[in-house]
Order: sequence, then structure tokens, then C-alpha cells
Amino acid sequence: MTTISLTSSDLSTAKPALLDRAKQLAAALLSERSEASGALVARQLHEVLGALDAGDRHGFRRYLATEFQPDRAALRASAERYLADGTAEAAAALARAADPPRQELLRRINMAPGGTGALIAMRSEIASSLRDEPDLKLLDADLKHLFASWFNRGFLELRRIDWQTPAAVLEKLIAYEAVHEIKGWDDLRRRLAPDRRCFAFFHPALPGEPLIFVEVALVRGLATAMPPLLARQTDDEAARAQAARADTAIFYSISNCQDGLRGISFGNFLIKQVVEELQAEFPQLKRFSTLSPVPGFRRWLAQHREEGDAPGAGSLRDIESDDWCHDPARSEVLRPALMRLCAIYLTRRPSIRIDPVAHFHLGNGARLERINWLGNNSPRGMRESFGIMVNYLYDRASIEDNHKAFLRGTIVHSPEVDALMQGPGA
Repeated sequence: MTTISLTSSDLSTAKPALLDRAKQLAAALLSERSEASGALVARQLHEVLGALDAGDRHGFRRYLATEFQPDRAALRASAERYLADGTAEAAAALARAADPPRQELLRRINMAPGGTGALIAMRSEIASSLRDEPDLKLLDADLKHLFASWFNRGFLELRRIDWQTPAAVLEKLIAYEAVHEIKGWDDLRRRLAPDRRCFAFFHPALPGEPLIFVEVALVRGLATAMPPLLARQTDDEAARAQAARADTAIFYSISNCQDGLRGISFGNFLIKQVVEELQAEFPQLKRFSTLSPVPGFRRWLAQHREEGDAPGAGSLRDIESDDWCHDPARSEVLRPALMRLCAIYLTRRPSIRIDPVAHFHLGNGARLERINWLGNNSPRGMRESFGIMVNYLYDRASIEDNHKAFLRGTIVHSPEVDALMQGPGA
């Protein structure tokens, strides 16, 4: 086996040939039989990939997607054998023949230090090109398949994030927060106060990179609006007293941190384990609920108003300009119809498919507990759902039944939500 060596001098003087060098190294890596030599080639390939510009990275991704396909003759022979006898052995042989060599190449790329992060970044970059370049869907599917194994629950570590967590991780929380913007270090400190909890999943291959994190407020009763949750507490002693009195844990923000891991499920495991952690630390907690946005509601209502099939929407002439939320008189006029329509939206199965937050929580076995008027009148909240927010309740005794009902097409919801649907315009 001829080892392909690469020096820093090569990187600086042979840049036009870097893409070709990356292809050569990839082919060599797949043909390598020695694990030790393979690890060396993987390191060299990782170094070259790190030096590619955006255009060459795209060229390498296309190379991975279009080459390294299954052997057609072997696949045909295996398929014919399976069709002829249908045995388990023939099925296993067919599966091996259908497995593209590209997956094995990706596994070997992962042997290099930093290989896992590089592959996640590769999949993240692919996302914007999938619609226009269908060939890349093969590479995307292979990466997702591998990540589903590499990032299964057994490899994940749950860590509590607090003010003693390394600053490098805290900075990433500020950058990755996707629901309620963290406005600097003072805001972050409030979210890590004694009456707050933050937990994240980490993976051994990415020890300083949170994969997903959840922010929790310890309060009394169901929280119905964001401003009180984000308000600054006067001091830590008051916050500790609040935590000691709390009977409810409110999950108010869940943020995925790695776009390259989209479609890999972490959130359901995260919530369920955090519930256990909180119950152990605060035995007095009786409720575990979210305070969640409704990101698809305004878009859904606009479409159905246009099509004329949103009963009661005719009275909503004043909703295009969001300044009404600061006028109590105008707000109260709009409230009955908007609340009723939001309840309809969240209990119609076709709507749930387009609302990722509702689909996530209801699919995990939560109950649609309460719909809250003007729970978030920030520009984003108004833009998504006219400021309406939702409590999804996680009752450990009924999670499994709720999940099964959801799979059958039923949205489990409270009598209060049911009453909203019987309101004006019903």
C-alpha cells in the first residue's frame, strides 16, 4: 500500500489541486485494509478537507454522492437469489449488496480526530442544495443513517448547565438559542438563576458542543406568558425561595444546536430525563408543562381566510397591523375569534403536520392543556401566532396513552381547549 503523505507546504503551494488530492485520499481510504494506515489516511483527508474553499467542498460532496454506488451486478445477483428462495440469509446478503460503499467511506472518515464534527458540518452545508441537486440526497440520507446510530440515546450524556459551566459552552447557548433570544451575559445569568434549570445533551465525540438544550422555569401554577419568565429576579435568595415553593416546571425553550443532525431525535429523550432529574431534586413538583410558541398558526389562518373556510374569521379585519396588541379595547374584540381558531388549528390533525412544535410535543405524549392569549407579544410572537402561546402538559401517568392516541389521529386536549372551540362563530 502506497501511503499518500501531505505536508503544510503542499497545502500552501498546491491549492488548485486540493480537490483532486481529496478525491485520491478518499479512494485510498476506502481501499485501505490496515486499520492503522487507514487512520493515517483519514487524518490526511481531514486536513485537506479543512483547507478546501466552499466551491471545492461542494465538488467533494458531489463526488461522494455520485461515486461509491453499490455494485450493480452483485446487487442484481443478490436480488435474484432473494426472489428465488426468500431466506433470511438471502435477505442479509441483499442488504449487504445494497449498502453503498459510500457509507463505509464515511465511517472511515470518522476515524480522524474531528471527523464527526466535519461530517456534521458537511450535512449542514448540504441542506441548502438538496432541492436543486437531487444527487446530494443520497449523501444526505447516508449521513443521517449513520448519525442515527452514532447519536443514539446510549451515547448521549445529560449535563446541567449553570453559571459554573465553562464560558465556551455558555457562549454557545447564547448563539444557539432558537426560541427566545438570549440578550447577552446578564440575560443568560437570569436563565441560570436558582429558580431556573438548563440541561443539555452532549456526545463524547463533541465534548464541548451541546446537541440540544432545554430551559426550565420553576414556578407556581401554569405560566401563561413569557415576560414574567424572562424578567430579572432581584437576588439569588429570592430565586431560591421561588424554587422551594414551586409546584410546576415550565419548559419554555428547547433549541437544537447542530443543523447537521436535523431529523435525529433528541428532544423526547431530553424532556423525559429532565423530568426525572427535576422530580428527584424538587419532590414537591406536581406539573411538568411547556410554554410553547405556535409557529404555524398565522400562516395557516392567512391561507384559510383567503380560501374562505375559516369560520368566524370574517370579523378579523384588524389583524394585519400588529399594533392592536397594545390596545386593550381592540385586543379584546379580536380575542374570542383568534383563540377559537387557534384551538381548531391545534386539534386538526392536518394542521399538526405543519406545526413542528405541536407535532413534537403531542407526538411525545403531551396533552394540549391551555391556549394563552398574548403570551408573547414580541415581534416574532406576533408574526408567528398573534402572540398566542400554548401549554403542553406532560403527565407521566398518561404520556403513553396520549402518544398512542396521537398515532391513531386523536389530539388529546383539555376541557378548556374544547370549550374554546365552542365559542363565537361555532
